Amino acid sequence: MNNNSLKIPLDHVEKSLFLEVIAKTANTIFEVSDAELNGEARYQLKEGCYYNYRFSSPNFFFESDEVVEKDPFNKNQGRISPNIFVGTLNLDIYSEISEKSQGKVSIEVQSRKTSYRNDYRFMLESITEHCTDLLMQINSPVSQDFEPDYSKGSETLYQRFTFIKSVIDTDEFNEAVYRIITSPNTKWTKTSEETDIRNVGKFKNHQVKQLLTRSQRTSLSGDHFLVKKGIPSIPTRVHSDLKIETVDTAENRFIKHVLEIFLKLCVNIESAVKPGTRIANEVKISIEKLEQHLHHTIFKEISRAQILKLNSPILQKKEGYREVLRAWLMFDLAARLIWTGGEDIYSSGKKDVATLYEYWLFFALLDLLKELFELSSDDLNGLIKPTSDGLSLTLAQGEKKSIRGILNHDFRKLQINFSFNRTFSKAHEHPSAGSWTKSMRPDYTLSIWPDGISEDQAEKEELIVHIHFDAKYKIENLVQIIHENDDLSKEKKDNLKGSYKNADLLKMHAYKDAIRRTGGAYVLYPGTETLSKKGFHEILPGLGAFPMRPSRTDSGVEHLRNFILQVIDHFLNRASQRENLAYRVFDIHKEKPNKLQERIPEAYGSNRDFIPDETTVIIAYYKKKNLTWILRNKLINLRTGTDMGSLRLGPAETGAKYVLLHGEGETITNKLYKVTERGPRILSKQDLISKGYPGDPKMDFYLTYKIEPVQEIEFENASWNISKLKNYKKGHAAAIPFTATLTELMNSLEQIKN
Repeated sequence: MNNNSLKIPLDHVEKSLFLEVIAKTANTIFEVSDAELNGEARYQLKEGCYYNYRFSSPNFFFESDEVVEKDPFNKNQGRISPNIFVGTLNLDIYSEISEKSQGKVSIEVQSRKTSYRNDYRFMLESITEHCTDLLMQINSPVSQDFEPDYSKGSETLYQRFTFIKSVIDTDEFNEAVYRIITSPNTKWTKTSEETDIRNVGKFKNHQVKQLLTRSQRTSLSGDHFLVKKGIPSIPTRVHSDLKIETVDTAENRFIKHVLEIFLKLCVNIESAVKPGTRIANEVKISIEKLEQHLHHTIFKEISRAQILKLNSPILQKKEGYREVLRAWLMFDLAARLIWTGGEDIYSSGKKDVATLYEYWLFFALLDLLKELFELSSDDLNGLIKPTSDGLSLTLAQGEKKSIRGILNHDFRKLQINFSFNRTFSKAHEHPSAGSWTKSMRPDYTLSIWPDGISEDQAEKEELIVHIHFDAKYKIENLVQIIHENDDLSKEKKDNLKGSYKNADLLKMHAYKDAIRRTGGAYVLYPGTETLSKKGFHEILPGLGAFPMRPSRTDSGVEHLRNFILQVIDHFLNRASQRENLAYRVFDIHKEKPNKLQERIPEAYGSNRDFIPDETTVIIAYYKKKNLTWILRNKLINLRTGTDMGSLRLGPAETGAKYVLLHGEGETITNKLYKVTERGPRILSKQDLISKGYPGDPKMDFYLTYKIEPVQEIEFENASWNISKLKNYKKGHAAAIPFTATLTELMNSLEQIKN
C-alpha cells in the first residue's frame, strides 16, 4: 500500500517502540506484502528521495552515516537520504542507556525502475550462464565427481548464494523438475520372486537346477516321467525372473542428487547466518522450494548417485533433464566462483542494479562481437582464472579488461580491441593514445584499425578509431537525456542547483571531443528508442543511444548489431570521408607547422582550397627578348625531357596555381602571375612558332602554363627574394625552373611598396 508515512514497530527493541518515517514526496513509501518472498524488507522507500524519521521515544536514535543524517538538536529524529543506494538498509538502533546497538531495523530501498527485481535476477543468471560457457570452453569433461566442496570461502557466502539463487530460483528450473516428476525416465529391470511351480511355463536353466536343490518338496506319482528319470519329488515353489519398469535410473539419481546438493548448501548457509537477516529469509524460501520437490514419492524409489556421465543422451536432450543439467553445471561453477567485482552489487544487502547492468552489458556486447569477429580465445579464457579456493571472474569496475579480435574480409583485414573500463590518460602526449585534457574512462570501447600494424603505430598514424559506449541503467527513455525545446535559462539555473538533465549526453560529447581518434560515443540504456546522429555523411563520426534491455528474447540488441554492421561496412570503404580525413590529420600534424604572418588572399567561396602549404608556385626563368611574347600570349613555356633546364613533372608542378618569373641575374622580382587553366598543356615547337615565338625554339615539345596577372590585392606591389627559397640554385642553374609553396614564397617577401 502507498502512504506518505509509515510506522515501523520495534517491539524487539522495546515494547511499544516504533519508528515513524515520513516521505517528502508522495507515493514513495510503501509496506510490501510479498517482500519476504523476494528476499526484501517489508517497509520500503524509493532511491533518490528524501525522508524524515522520528523514534517514538527520545531515548533511541541512529548514528549518522552516508544515508542517515541525525538531527543535531533532537537525536531521536533526522533525515534518511538513500541517494543511489538500492537494497536493504540494516540500520543499528542505539539508546541513551548503552553505547551498544540495541537491535536493527531493516528498510528496503527500491529502484526507480519498476522492473528492477526481474532485471536483477535475470542479469545475475545471465552472467553465471556466460561464466559456465567460458569454463566449459576451457575444459569439457565427460565425467565429473559429484562432491564439489562448497564449504570454502565462508566470507563470500552471500555472493555464492546469490549466484546460486539466480540459477535455481527460476520458473525454468522449477518447471523442469515438474516435467521430470510427471514424465520420468524409466528402464526395464529384472527382479526375482518365488512362484508356484505349477505357474511356471517354460523352465529356464536356473529353474531346472532348483528342481533338484530346493527344499519344501512334494512327492510325484510313480508313473511321472521325472520319477523315471530318478527325480521322485519337486519343490512346491521356485524363483522366477520378472521384468519390471523402474525410475531408479542413472539420470534420475543425478536429478535427486542435484536437488540434495542444492538443499545441502542452502541448509549450510542458513546455519551460518543470523536468523531474521535478509540472506536468512532468502535461504529459507529456497529451502522450502527444494524440500517440496524432494518430498515427492518418486524420489523415495531412487538410490544415491556416484558418477555423472555428461554424454548421457537423456541428460543432454530430454526435456526437463537438460535444463536441470545446465542448472547444475552453472551451480557447480557458481559455488566455486569468487567474483571480486560482485561486491559492488550485493554486499551488505545492497542491490546495485546499475552496476550489475554494466557487467551484464559486457557479456551482451561480447556475445554480439563473437558473431561478427574472431575473438582471441586466450583473452576469453583469461576472464576466469583458477585461484587457491576455486575460480575467479576477473571483471571489476575500474579494472581494464581487453578482448582482441580479427575481421577477415575479402576486401580488408581489420584488428579490434574490445575494452572494459579502459582509461585514456591525459599523461600521454599527441600522437599517442589518450585524452587531450582530463583522463577519461568509458565503460566500453571498441577500437578498430588495419591488420598488420600495432595498435601504437595505428594511433600515431591516425589509422585507429575508438567507439565508446556507456551503460545508463536508470534512463528509461530518450526524453530524459534529450530535450528538443529546452529552456536554456532554466537549464542553467538547474545546473547551479546540481541538477544536470543532459549530463549523460554531454558525457558522450566529452568522450568524442576529449579522447583522441574517437569516431563515436553512444549511450546504452534499457529503453526502446534508438538515436544516431552522424557528424557528416557517414556513420562515423557520430553520437547517439541504443536500447539494451535485460531480456533473453527482447533485448533490443538488433539495433546495436545493425549499427556495428554499418561500422564494418564503413571501414571496408577505402574511399570514405573518415579515411581521407584521418590521412589529412596525420599529414598535417606529423611535422611542426610552418609560420606565415603575411597578407594573402582569404580562403572562401571558389577560393576555399587556398591553403598556403598546399598552394604551389613555379619559379621560372625568362629571356628578355621573350618577355613581351609571354605577356601578350599569356603563356609561359618550360622545357620538357631529360636535358638540363627541363621541368620534372610531379603533383606540385601539375597542380601549380602561380608562376613567378625572374630574368638573368634577377633574384628580387615582382612578376607574379596566376595560372588560369587546370594543369599545364604540351605544345610542339611548331605550335609556338605559329604563335609568333621569337627566335628558333630548340626543343620539339614544351610544357606551357596559361597565365594572367594576379588580381588579389594582397599581392599588389609585392616583391620576393627567390634566393631565399630552399630549391634555388646559383649560377647557370638559376635558370632551371623549380617549385615552392606559397608559405615559402611569402616568407621570402622582400618588400611591399605602398
